[in-house]
Amino acid sequence: MLHGIDVSAYQSSSYPTDGLSFVFVKATEGRSYVNPKLAAQTKRARDAGLVVGFYHFLWPGNLTAQAEYFLRHAPDRRGDLLAVDWETTGDGNHASNAEKDRFIRKLKELRPHNRVVLYCNRHFWLNVDTTSYAGDGLWIADYVTAGKPRIKAKWRFHQYTSEPHDKNVAKFADKDDLRDWATP
Repeated sequence: MLHGIDVSAYQSSSYPTDGLSFVFVKATEGRSYVNPKLAAQTKRARDAGLVVGFYHFLWPGNLTAQAEYFLRHAPDRRGDLLAVDWETTGDGNHASNAEKDRFIRKLKELRPHNRVVLYCNRHFWLNVDTTSYAGDGLWIADYVTAGKPRIKAKWRFHQYTSEPHDKNVAKFADKDDLRDWATP
């Protein structure tokens, strides 16, 4: 399995890259937030030769506007990954299943040369999700042994801890296999 991390404005722009194959960088949230470290964190990943992904924290409502906002800020490069972060917002609500599905489909329509994955935690996948639609793959958060999330669904990425930062594994033979998959 491959190792990677995900970063946001809470992490440094000079995060360690040794031993990593990929990184997901938070790009946007809703229709008004852009990660102020987006460019620097992206440059760090590209300079290290990592597969790069960008994620958007999904809020309910205005899905087309959110998708366009995300794609205005996430670099448009073939082979980069796009992820939808579906969880409870700071307001205590979340996008519905239909909204999550429409958002993923809108990203796939607007950026057909990028894979789109769904990020959610185990609780959301087992208790909130009713469609099992994850675009091109599921990125599941379950803080257990790396690569052993407690779900039956097929997954591509597994976030297994948040200490000292969000650490992930990916179910690919090697970085070239991930790169090939990332470029549909």
